Formats: sequence, structure tokens, C-alpha cells
Amino acid sequence: MTAPGWLYPRTLFPGLEPMPHSTGVCPSQKIEEFIAEGFIRSATRIAPDQIQPASIDLRLGPVAYRVRASFLSGPGATVLEKAEQYTTHQLDLTRPAVLEKGCVYIVPLQEEWRLPSEIVGKANPKSSTGRVDVFARLITDYSSEFERIAPGYRGPLYVEIVPRTFSILVQEGTRVNQVRFIRGTPPPSDAKLIELHQERTLLYLNEIPVESPRIAEGLWITVDLEGRDGSEVIGFRAKMHAPLLDINKVDYYDPREFWDPIERTRNRQLILNPGDFYVLASRERVRVPPEFAAEMVGYDPSAGEFRLHYAGFFDPGFGYGSDDIKGTRAVLEVRSHEVPFLLEDGQYVGRFLFERLMAPPNKVYGPAIGSTYQQQELSLSKQFKQF
Repeated sequence: MTAPGWLYPRTLFPGLEPMPHSTGVCPSQKIEEFIAEGFIRSATRIAPDQIQPASIDLRLGPVAYRVRASFLSGPGATVLEKAEQYTTHQLDLTRPAVLEKGCVYIVPLQEEWRLPSEIVGKANPKSSTGRVDVFARLITDYSSEFERIAPGYRGPLYVEIVPRTFSILVQEGTRVNQVRFIRGTPPPSDAKLIELHQERTLLYLNEIPVESPRIAEGLWITVDLEGRDGSEVIGFRAKMHAPLLDINKVDYYDPREFWDPIERTRNRQLILNPGDFYVLASRERVRVPPEFAAEMVGYDPSAGEFRLHYAGFFDPGFGYGSDDIKGTRAVLEVRSHEVPFLLEDGQYVGRFLFERLMAPPNKVYGPAIGSTYQQQELSLSKQFKQF
């Protein structure tokens, strides 16, 4: 079936199925169509499990460039032209290679874009990448911003990788970031978000719906410094001199070699030390209905002098499943800025932005598609065994 002209011009999207909405985030089946039609390309076959409910995982290519500084290509250069000026050496990723903490690497990705002008891309690190304090920011040729693919961009994609706490082991095919596709720019609406919460319940506290959540330019959540299920552990602080971490391992490492548990204090407070990296959790349980995708704002100066949540994408169905899950806690990746910062239990720390999909996806977040964190409590990334 060919999409109607008002939705997809025939010259740009021949043969693609129509969507119920003309704007919004592209669901998994639309990404599959992009691949089938050659709008997303790769010299190596794109695996079905790269396609998530509302995004696609990207894979590292065979070479990495260690560069002296982070950069953007700017309107007059390609990424590789800029990298050649600042490269100290290259790494062969056809075999496992070490990316050292505190260093900046540029890696061409296996996937390339050939999308038309009305589609833009928005990138984020994968959850398991951000949760080990690794910056992974997408960049494109002739671009002046990170994490965005301009409308009509045609060409290669790159990722800038900066391990902050652990030196990591990666290789060709490792997946550290992901991209969403968006058609149009429907403005966010707090009124519509309030209505959605009343209809579908987006936030729970102890499995009880939050009747009047704070909604102001998004849905706000608070930090848990009390602990749950009788545990005195309210978070984890990364060790500064830990062993090498292989990003591709699953349920492999003893967390005690990499993390110090943080126990609840009598006053339910935590002082964030500048330079330290923390994994904490929200008090509330969040739900993302299958027709929506969500993103957590990574840094909001109104909340305090810290950065929250490097990996901000939350898939359709997160904390929702088949409508029998009373939400899932958000695990928070926290790093203070230049000064120590005091957190208190129940303090507002971040907000979720919700975006409508063009259509419900043909897969939703959960164990059925191999999702790792559907019913997580306070938890580390998938590379680690249970604490």
C-alpha cells in the first residue's frame, strides 16, 4: 500500500505504509521500512534486534581515532577532515581495543543515513553506556550540534566516546548509542500531559497512583534516599581505580570491584562530591504508554548543580508492559558540577518529556524483546552481577 501524498510524498517514500498520525516519533515498523527501502544503509546486515520500539541501535565501525579534544565538524568540514588535524593515533577495532578513561575517541559508525528532508534524528547513549559513566555523543558531517541529525542529512555517522570513570573495552559491532526518527515538531503540552496522566497513570508511588504529580515543562520525579524493600543501600559510587570494563559482557563482573554501596543516612541526605559518579534511583515508578516515547532531561539548572541521566531515552512500554505493571523506577546517573551539592530524599531532580508516536509500535519494551530494565529497582548496568 502506498502512503497518501499528504503524509509521505511518493517521490520520497515509495511503497511505505501510512501511519495514523502525520507527525511524531517513528515506531519500530517504520524503522524497518526505512531499512527495507534503503533510507538507512550499512555495508553489513542490520540485525533485527538493533531495532527497538522507537529507535535503532548503532554499531561501531572497524577503526577509532584518539583525538586531542572534543569537537564539532562545523559547516565547512567533515568529521574525518577535522579528526585528521587532532588525531594522535588510530585503534583497530576489528579486535577488542581499550578506550582509556579521560580520553576522547571518534568512531565512524557502520550505519549511514539517506533520509528525506522531513525526517530528523535524535540520538542518546544506550542505558548500559550511560550507567557506566561513558559519554557517547553522535556527530555528523557539517554539523554544529551533538546528538542531532539534520533534516535531509545524507552521509556517514560518527560517535564521540569519552569514558569518564572506567577504561572500557570495545570492538567493531559494539553498540553504545541509539537514534530516534521524528517527523514534524509538535510542541510539548503540559495540558495534554496532565490529561494523559489522568487517563493512563504515568506515575506511581509505592504502587499507588500519584494523584497530582508536578507537571511543568514535563513530568517531574524525585530522588530516593530512603531505600526500598528494607535495604539500607540507596545508591552506588563508582570507584576511581577500577579494573578494565568490557562493554559487551552481560552479568559478568563482581560489582564490588567497581562500586562502593552508599547506605542510608539518618537525615536521608547525600552530598555529591565533584568528580564522583553516582547511580541512584527515583522514588516514583514511571510508565510510558505504548503509543508514546519519553526522554529524561539530562541537565536542568533549576534542579541543581548536577547532571542527571546521560542516557535519556525511555521506550514505549517502559514500566507499562501489557498494562499490568505499576511503573518502573528510573535509575539516575548523577555527576555533580564544580561544587559539592546536597541532595535530600524526595527532592525534585529531573523531568520526563513525552512524545507521541506516529503509530503504536509492533514491539514494546519488555523481556519479550530482550529489554534489561523493565522491572528494575536500584540497579547497576547489565555488565554487572547482582550486588
